[in-house]
Amino acid sequence: MKNDLSVKGKTIYILALHILLAVFSLSGVCAKMASQQDFLSFWFIFWYGLVILDLGIYAIVWQQIIKHLPLVTAYANKAVGIAWGIIWGLVIFGEQLKWNMLVGALIVIVGVIVVVRADE
Repeated sequence: MKNDLSVKGKTIYILALHILLAVFSLSGVCAKMASQQDFLSFWFIFWYGLVILDLGIYAIVWQQIIKHLPLVTAYANKAVGIAWGIIWGLVIFGEQLKWNMLVGALIVIVGVIVVVRADE
């Protein structure tokens, strides 16, 4: 594995990782949508199919990203999925944001920043 990435190169891969994690978090949205449908109905199969497609795309792109980033950095960044879950809950499902959710997400984000900076 190459560890001699420039700052710009590493930034691009971290950005790609975060886009991938946002896409990955949508599998939870699709799973929740599938759970609200009648079992084996068209819409159940549609939403569940999107879950499988999303997870397949995630698996392939994840492998490409971890070729260029330290595994510790990549896995630490996966925790931002919590923040994406909160965002999707608010935007798509109209869930309420509570203070403890916000504090928890902030702790996770600070932890990710600490790990990424320590890797530098």
